Amino acid sequence: MSVIHTEPDRPELQKAIEEMVEAGFTGVTLRVHDERGEWVGSAGVRELGRSAGPPTDGHVRIGSNTKTFTATVVLRLVEEGAIRLDEPVADRLPEFGLDRRITARMLLQHTSGVFNHTGEYYDDGTFAPGIPATTAGREWVEGRFTTYRPEELVRLSLSKPARFEPGTGWSYSNTNYVLARLLVEKVTGRSLAEEMQRLVLGPLGLSDTVVPDAGAEIPEPYAHAYYRYEDAGRPETVDVTRHNPSWISTGGDMISTTRDLHTFISALMGGRLLPAPLLAEMCTPHPEVGYGLGLFVQELGGNGGTVITHNGGAAGHGALMYSTPDGSKTLTAALNYVDDAALSLAAAFQKATQSLVDEVFGGGRPASSASSASSDPAGPATR
Repeated sequence: MSVIHTEPDRPELQKAIEEMVEAGFTGVTLRVHDERGEWVGSAGVRELGRSAGPPTDGHVRIGSNTKTFTATVVLRLVEEGAIRLDEPVADRLPEFGLDRRITARMLLQHTSGVFNHTGEYYDDGTFAPGIPATTAGREWVEGRFTTYRPEELVRLSLSKPARFEPGTGWSYSNTNYVLARLLVEKVTGRSLAEEMQRLVLGPLGLSDTVVPDAGAEIPEPYAHAYYRYEDAGRPETVDVTRHNPSWISTGGDMISTTRDLHTFISALMGGRLLPAPLLAEMCTPHPEVGYGLGLFVQELGGNGGTVITHNGGAAGHGALMYSTPDGSKTLTAALNYVDDAALSLAAAFQKATQSLVDEVFGGGRPASSASSASSDPAGPATR
């Protein structure tokens, strides 16, 4: 196990990430900014069978943290007058025949009712599959370089029954954010990547954050991501660090670093990207699950107060992003692990995340009463 850390010495944080490795993660890098300064630590390895630790400024596929970036782009376009939060999306995207009650706000808050193209998990425990890439282990591995266009994902979702009438419930759907991407591209005439650069990445100098679209590459340095499946009864483990993320699209395709995630969430919460009224709308949670517009708002027990967060997992890579509402204290982390169709590390992901949040925001006490929905279960069917 490799250990890297910076001053000040924070043995409690190092212990927390070492426990994550003991729970099954291949490697973890943690970055904390608080009243004691900046602390960066890592544990585990960057590659199976090797001894080198994860790079402290390594690139990682951030999964559904992408949603917070995308929501910020949409809200900046609201500020510019190009989009109205409560207008019918169908007026901008008439080619899909969307229910006219669906608004941009509903897309960002997951209240549209649109079927999730990566598969729907129902309350009774049943699963309705989406695109073939997310149905099973081997199929995902063999198809991991397939290109899916966003229009294709949307049309598949709209061919399935809606979860509920628009605005009458809450259900996490990656397709909401694919529609948000298409909305941005329609109203601006530019790609989501171009608008992300103009409105978020450029102003903040986030040079290590990438919108890959259908590109399979990830910039160096990085820790490796793996996927495990059974072939004729034999377990196979494959390096899936390189894969085409178009299957998830704007629901979770971006690449970043713990440093850039810190800069982004601190700037967003600190009011550097959005005017106060729009930031307040973004951070107003849905009463059912505490989801605002592209982020979760969690009330912590004890003296923990409130944290703003979004986490993500995508095929052997994961990322955590937490901040106080004013951006003064942040926790960002990059994870690499061996993923599988059974989401075997999902429980460990939730437990480890809770431990870190308690340590950083709750002073080491079990502080959080937040829903586990704030953490995407690790796995290719990011949700």
